Amino acid sequence: MERDTPIYSFAAFSNTGKTTFLEKLIPLLKGRGLRVAVIKDDAHHIQMDKEGKDTWRFARAGADVVAVTSTEKCAVIEQRSLTVEQMLRRIHDVDLVLTEGYKYGPFPKIGIYRSTSGNPMTGDPASFLAIVSDVPLETDTPVFPLDDPAPLAAFLAEDMKKRRGPHADDLE
Repeated sequence: MERDTPIYSFAAFSNTGKTTFLEKLIPLLKGRGLRVAVIKDDAHHIQMDKEGKDTWRFARAGADVVAVTSTEKCAVIEQRSLTVEQMLRRIHDVDLVLTEGYKYGPFPKIGIYRSTSGNPMTGDPASFLAIVSDVPLETDTPVFPLDDPAPLAAFLAEDMKKRRGPHADDLE
């Protein structure tokens, strides 16, 4: 991954709507011609293989790395933990990276707040680059609607231009 590839971390407690929001945001970013990567921090035991399938059988037999490729996709499953920084070194040919679940990581954060979740925000609103919320918030940090990712997509495109400097491609 190029060093100037912007990385944005979406931070919130579980069941706040991070995945659902990202699921709606990604097509809008793709519609701007961007190649998007997502890194998810999963607090649960990852289970990508289906029991009985070849890749599951290879891993169960003790393979440390199992890779599967086709004419359309590829996947690599490793029997170890990687930090977000290690994962970033494996990502290539993208225009931006979105992370979900790394609320304490070093990247610009976008907080997601859902008033009905019963959870507070994951940090001080001033610590976020932006906030996505289902209710108005009193803060100097830009706040975007939880039910409409289009304004945040436009904000991220502008922020990417700033981060990349004057040589940035036109992202509109």
